[in-house]
Amino acid sequence: MSLRRPLALASALAAALVLTACGGGAAQPESPTCPDGQIRFGVEPFEDPARLTPAAEVLGDALSRSLNCPVEVQVTDDYSAEVLAMENGRLDIAIFGPLGYVFASQRAGAEPLASFGDAHGTLSSYTAGIWVPKDSDITAIDQLRGRSLALASVGSTSGDALPRKALVDAGIGQEEVRIDYAGGHPEALLALINGAVDAAEINSQQLASATAAGTFDPAGYRQVWTSEPIPNDPVTVRGDMDPAFKTAVRDALLNLDPAAVGEIGALLDVSPPGPLVPVEQATYQPLFDLAAALGLTEEDV
Repeated sequence: MSLRRPLALASALAAALVLTACGGGAAQPESPTCPDGQIRFGVEPFEDPARLTPAAEVLGDALSRSLNCPVEVQVTDDYSAEVLAMENGRLDIAIFGPLGYVFASQRAGAEPLASFGDAHGTLSSYTAGIWVPKDSDITAIDQLRGRSLALASVGSTSGDALPRKALVDAGIGQEEVRIDYAGGHPEALLALINGAVDAAEINSQQLASATAAGTFDPAGYRQVWTSEPIPNDPVTVRGDMDPAFKTAVRDALLNLDPAAVGEIGALLDVSPPGPLVPVEQATYQPLFDLAAALGLTEEDV
């Protein structure tokens, strides 16, 4: 199943950004740390917006205070919308999924600045996974031939590309599995719970979040595949921003109190939170390699 979709549709999605917060103090519109009098901060929709929005607002407000500039947090409708929003100059900084960052790098020159560290100041990671009901006769990924598999969203690292690469590695053609894009990680998990599919992707972040919320009991299910660790989501800056702005944002991010990133970090299964830690393109080279292995390009978003 191809990731390719009409750019017109993705552009429409980009226009449907959900504005969720605007905080911070006053600053001069021409200040290099406050372009156009505000900073537009995009966040990928990796979690239920009811939980993600307030967590993102805490981070946005802290960054606003540090840079003395209002930060407008925008939670996008999907992964491609966020990439196109940055490409079209509608986002100055953004949190992307690792694969989303690859596409944003190609389309908008996005540069990674920081990511989520653990309590020891080490870059955190997560894993993709495929789960089935405990009483299923499926015990390994190579038994998914002829079955249905719920994935999160097109362009997701753990909820699309990595599971599809795992199918390829298991010798299963993608036409041999019925892939259903559920619309997000919570929705893919719900499809499994409701018995709508034989298997579903559940990454370690969604697993921790749903288990803590009491909406998923792992004891009733079995994991039949897991990925290698994936470096956690980068906070990026658009490539054509003023170098002084890039430096100021990077410094502000790396000096935020861990409490300012703790709420959104918890949704990324980083608990207890540490400070944000520096990252660079090389940190995410395995994701560039993944895109190449699947034949994905910026035209796929």
